[in-house]
Amino acid sequence: MQSKVTVTTLYTMKTKGEKIAAVTAYDYPFAQMADAAGVHVILVGDSLGMVVQGLTTTLPVTMDEMIYHTRMVARAADHALVIGDMPFMSYQAGAADALLNAGRFLKEAGAAAVKLEGGASVCETMRLMTQAGIPVMAHIGLTPQSVHQMGGFKVQRDEDRLVADGLAVEQAGAFSVVLEGIPAQIAEKITKTLKIPTIGIGAGPACDGQILVLHDMLGLTERHVPKFVKRYAQLGRSAGEAFTSFIQEVRTGAFPGDEHCY
Repeated sequence: MQSKVTVTTLYTMKTKGEKIAAVTAYDYPFAQMADAAGVHVILVGDSLGMVVQGLTTTLPVTMDEMIYHTRMVARAADHALVIGDMPFMSYQAGAADALLNAGRFLKEAGAAAVKLEGGASVCETMRLMTQAGIPVMAHIGLTPQSVHQMGGFKVQRDEDRLVADGLAVEQAGAFSVVLEGIPAQIAEKITKTLKIPTIGIGAGPACDGQILVLHDMLGLTERHVPKFVKRYAQLGRSAGEAFTSFIQEVRTGAFPGDEHCY
């Protein structure tokens, strides 16, 4: 049986040059499959707003919804490190609210850590969380909760700011940092500069690990697929064919057959 992945495991993997494989998941069945395959990190992302709920941004997702989904994932993960994504306005309004909401992920949902978006601007909040014993993953570059401020989902190219943000979150106690929508050369510089692991999504191959949205990598959705996504399966197409066959067999009376009857 594989040992449980912890924050320390990720540090060790970076030191040894071992790549970290991470995915998002939002429910028990898919989390169980990812965990059994040996994924190191499962992030319960607020991306569930767009992937599961059919929204156009992550902004409407609530804390209660995140706790609900994280609890399902944590129940399935015997091996992977489970991280709960702090939704919009769960940590921006004040330190007290931020600390209590982060604590809910550990107390109520069974997560081992939380993730929050932002660089230098959220470092004081990160520091308070880590001092309270809550491990924090940072997230810099393209941060979806700031989509309106950024003018859309755009690649971030300000190298000086991005490197400074990486150093700031490391100093604030973050145990790792997601690099999203960053040119590969800049992401490589950040990865070499920081002691903590970098997890890339649309940030090139030099990061210490990679993360993809599970529904994108499995081909479960026909929504716009970003350039950085690789389809490892076409489950949506297979499911569509299965539904078509089911409907046809029901209409013709071919299902259920004798073997399906008591």
